[in-house]
Amino acid sequence: MKNLATMTDEELALCYMNGNNQAFDILLARNQSKIFSYILYVVHNQDAANDLFQESFVKIIVKLKHGKYAPSGKFSSWCMRVAHNVIMDWYREKKSENIAEPTEGNDLSNISHDMLLDSCVESRFVNDQVLADVKRMMEHLPTTQREVVFMRFFQQMSFKEIAATTNVSINTALGRMRYALLNMRRMAREHHVHLQMM
Repeated sequence: MKNLATMTDEELALCYMNGNNQAFDILLARNQSKIFSYILYVVHNQDAANDLFQESFVKIIVKLKHGKYAPSGKFSSWCMRVAHNVIMDWYREKKSENIAEPTEGNDLSNISHDMLLDSCVESRFVNDQVLADVKRMMEHLPTTQREVVFMRFFQQMSFKEIAATTNVSINTALGRMRYALLNMRRMAREHHVHLQMM
């Protein structure tokens, strides 16, 4: 039998469904950071994010135990869809119309952006400023547009994965991205913000 550490997430999920609890420990270690950062970005509240993260993984465990996972796509995308549904249920319970409230300073420090940075100090400064400007503009986007931008650029999800996670068609996900980019370009023009990375 293949070593658990060398298995794909999809193979590990099937192993767990067949009774191997160690497989789930590896799945959790591989996916918790991505899922938690997504939940925290959407709800902007550490305590709520912790609760929703735990609830999401309880639902993931229950679904796996009941055989409700089929490896037809990425396991991480399936988990994101479960987390998305948990968040939507939480908001429905709160009867809130907004998906997220901006945090003070729009802090997204839990999201890595090292890939955007150069070794040059000047480039790093310019790139940090551009990223900060983009984050500020994202907070002014409608919720559905902000969510698709986050998933695409901060979590490198494909539009197919975004569509599946948010329960919309690929065309709808693409449309939301298009409008988000148009809105952000308009904001950049209106406020004379230069968004060129170095």
